[in-house]
Amino acid sequence: MTDEEWALIADLVEPYSSRGKMGRPVKNDRRGVVDAIFYVAATGCQWRALPEKYPHWNTVHRYHLTWSRDGTWERVCDRLRGLVREKEGREADPSAGVIDARSVRGASTVGAATRGYDAGKKVNGRKVFGVVDTLGLLVAVVTLAASTSDNVGGAAVMERAKPKSSRLSTVFSDGGFKKAFAEACKGLGVAVEVVNRIASGRFEVLPRRWVVERTWSWLMNNRRLQVDYERDPKVSEGFVWAAHSRLLMRRLTAETPR
Repeated sequence: MTDEEWALIADLVEPYSSRGKMGRPVKNDRRGVVDAIFYVAATGCQWRALPEKYPHWNTVHRYHLTWSRDGTWERVCDRLRGLVREKEGREADPSAGVIDARSVRGASTVGAATRGYDAGKKVNGRKVFGVVDTLGLLVAVVTLAASTSDNVGGAAVMERAKPKSSRLSTVFSDGGFKKAFAEACKGLGVAVEVVNRIASGRFEVLPRRWVVERTWSWLMNNRRLQVDYERDPKVSEGFVWAAHSRLLMRRLTAETPR
């Protein structure tokens, strides 16, 4: 990260202890820890294969587990998303979203309790449900077994997305999200608009739907997200939030071309 990027999130990444408080003094630079997590997400390397310039792999791994489970990575992404939207001349909170799911192959470290088989995609592992705003910025994500139906997973991720914005009133989906999903959204005060395929037998870019597909393609540039290695689904979600946060920081600090 550059100094400008680090300034955007430094106060959100809390150390285990701080000056003036009881506890063991912090030895590792938090910025180095965050950089190391970004390195693992981007390259897909094993924790033990972290280069020596970063803090010890076990320390970095422990921080990532903690930040994934306590919502730190999600809070980082929420702040950056609001800043990007304001930079684009939008309200910080989105009024519409686009939902989609993608199945990810699970490694042997993924336990049977949180993995399943997606017969449609022929993938044994987990399914990631995501909601993005109309700019393609991630609003909510949930990781479930790949055998989970779109209705169940969609309802679960919408329950996480709705509290993020009181303005959220519409969500666009594909035909895989059925009546049960629409009923769940109705209970949250969100209307569902299904974007159906334009033509069978050939590829057509679908209105609204292409936004979330583009977001998945952005995230898949991070090799750690191409296969799920995590025992805890919350840690998998943490990698998604971390990878997206890196994209948002670059977007906020990039120089505007003349």
